[in-house]
Amino acid sequence: MNKRLLIVGAGGHGRSVAEAVLAANQFELAGFADDAAHASTQIWGIPVLGTTADLRSYRNYADAAIVAIGNNALREALSEKLRVAGFELVTVIHPRAIVSPTAIIGVGSAIMAGAIVGTEANLGRGVIVNCSAIVDHHAQVEDFGHLGVNACMAGGARLGKAAWLQAGVSLGYGANIPPGTVLACAPASTS
Repeated sequence: MNKRLLIVGAGGHGRSVAEAVLAANQFELAGFADDAAHASTQIWGIPVLGTTADLRSYRNYADAAIVAIGNNALREALSEKLRVAGFELVTVIHPRAIVSPTAIIGVGSAIMAGAIVGTEANLGRGVIVNCSAIVDHHAQVEDFGHLGVNACMAGGARLGKAAWLQAGVSLGYGANIPPGTVLACAPASTS
């Protein structure tokens, strides 16, 4: 029997993680917790159990959990609350992602559809590798780092703790981005 999974976050990323869970058929999706959604709401027939203030009470419904919220600091804080509440933190990998068997993936991470994680890449805890993002060979993403849609890290690049590569940003070979940094693409010209 599959473990019962709680997804913390019922917004866009939370729903994307839920789709990955359903596609992989690795967990039984027990429900969501979300501060902005009303308890008793359902998403695709899956209940929103309540807010993140009540995490401990959701142990009756779920054995494992993942935080599916893009905000790196909030994802870290809620992951710790889940750990203290006795949840097993799990990683969700979309079946259409490509992950090298030599890559290391930390617990609580989400690897989304079309993502590629290369040879001996090392992802910390709570990392997001969004749709079509690439973490190439020997690249490292520290705890709670976040690669947006179509972001790319070349071989040996390093993304510091809780740093964020927004959609489309690329890091060259061996680049080293400090913790907490947010890198965005230049805005399109309006001329």
